[in-house]
Amino acid sequence: MVHAFVMIKTGPGESEGLLEAIRGLENVVEAHVVAGGYDIIAEADAPEVYEVLSTASTGIQGLESVIDTRTYIAMDE
Repeated sequence: MVHAFVMIKTGPGESEGLLEAIRGLENVVEAHVVAGGYDIIAEADAPEVYEVLSTASTGIQGLESVIDTRTYIAMDE
């Protein structure tokens, strides 16, 4: 199993509106609005790295008002 964290930057005032859409994506197990350099942090689990990256690049980046993402694969699991 691959576990990853996806940091998401959104347009101004768009974080709350995107949260449920992100939580509803395949492989996303949790998502939270946060303060700091990014607006939302999502956690994703999938059997293969490709599936996590597909969720980040196609699923999350495909949502309107998503400006930027960074994906970090957990190394301790």
